[in-house]
Amino acid sequence: MQTLTKLLLQEGLTRPIVSDTQIARVVEGTTQRRYNLVNRASKAGELHSLPRGLYVLSKPYRDFDYHPFALAQLMLPGSYVSLETALSYHGWIPEAVYETASIVPTSKSVNFDDELAGRFNYHPTSIMKGHFLELVGRVTSEHQVMLVASPIRALMDLVCLRKLEWQGLEWFEANMRIEPECLALVTKQQINTLKTVYKQKHMQVYLCELKEALQLN
Repeated sequence: MQTLTKLLLQEGLTRPIVSDTQIARVVEGTTQRRYNLVNRASKAGELHSLPRGLYVLSKPYRDFDYHPFALAQLMLPGSYVSLETALSYHGWIPEAVYETASIVPTSKSVNFDDELAGRFNYHPTSIMKGHFLELVGRVTSEHQVMLVASPIRALMDLVCLRKLEWQGLEWFEANMRIEPECLALVTKQQINTLKTVYKQKHMQVYLCELKEALQLN
């Protein structure tokens, strides 16, 4: 076992993801020494370097497996999982999604690719101030807390991001394979809440059309 791995275990840092800051607290000496210890642990397969100054401990040394949603929010704090990733998670679309897509309260898109953890995409949308986390819930998995959009929030984030125009309820089934039974779960209160979220005029029109089509007026 490498020196850095021993130090992390001694300090109880056995969650799957550790940061540069945590490593700096347990490793005495220079930055170069810390870099050398990280490099040796990585070459030994005990530590894997991730984007944004994060590392994942290999399975023998961590208490549980990391969840990609939790990792997504560690790599870019303030984000929440949405779009096709959240729709697949909630069972609204049948296809498996092989990337973690998130919404961020910034003005730039960001992408991270990692051979172990996979692909992470972050997309900005124009949201009304104070309403960024409307219809976004907390999900817990093995001591990891994640923010995940509700199905209708994830779907409207997708509509907003792609600047889609209203094409009727049939469009959802034909193009995204969303069953009518899923859309029937949407409530009038959710639509009214979403109207407070998006700045774009076309989203206000889209939500009005959706509300009328679902007979929620």
